[in-house]
Amino acid sequence: MKKQYWYVIITYIAMQLSSLIGVPVLTHSGFINASNKEVALSIASGYWAVISFSIALFLVLYFMREDMKYSYDRHQASIGSSIIWGIGGFFLALFAQGVAANIEMRIFGVEMGSENTRRIVEMVKLTPALMLVTSIVGPILEEIIFRKIIFGALYQKYNFFLSALVSSLLFAVVHLEFEHLLLYATMGFVFAFLYVKTKRILVPIVAHVLMNTFVVAIQTLFAEEIEKMMREAEQMQFVIWRLFL
Repeated sequence: MKKQYWYVIITYIAMQLSSLIGVPVLTHSGFINASNKEVALSIASGYWAVISFSIALFLVLYFMREDMKYSYDRHQASIGSSIIWGIGGFFLALFAQGVAANIEMRIFGVEMGSENTRRIVEMVKLTPALMLVTSIVGPILEEIIFRKIIFGALYQKYNFFLSALVSSLLFAVVHLEFEHLLLYATMGFVFAFLYVKTKRILVPIVAHVLMNTFVVAIQTLFAEEIEKMMREAEQMQFVIWRLFL
């Protein structure tokens, strides 16, 4: 593996661990104006994520500058085809996520919904700038590390399935929701497929960005509308039940 790839991985690990110091510092710095300790901690976590992810992205792009400069491959998909695959990849990832979630629920008894996503959404409401991290910066970093570097290095020696399996499991473990290991790993397989199919890391990045943006937008911007629709659906079910039973 190239030396700069190790720099990228170390940067990512340092970014993840930096919250252990950064969040307490922000919480007690007086910068956070909140009377409730839990709210103050959430706001501090949100701001620190924005700071640490932004610094990490800058460093990662710096370390990857040579790769980006000489990344041309004659087997790469065209720009137009890459755009189609990026958008189509979003729907493919959405479908795969739905299948994995149903398998988790029906076979393993895992409830639908992600505690990690719920926590992030709550933090986004307190720190709107965090939406840029969850929707754009995070996916860029994850695709560079788990697809470009880890999957790419494995794929040079092993077949697609084994390479995608290892990189996707690592991708799943990093999210620290082990009950949803299958869900995250399935998405990792989709993104690895998009990378191999197009030979462009930008394609899984686009699909990942669209996926995260969709989830965050649904659960923040349209949360009230969705809740209203669910209440109306429940009322309709009750009316039908009264009429026919």
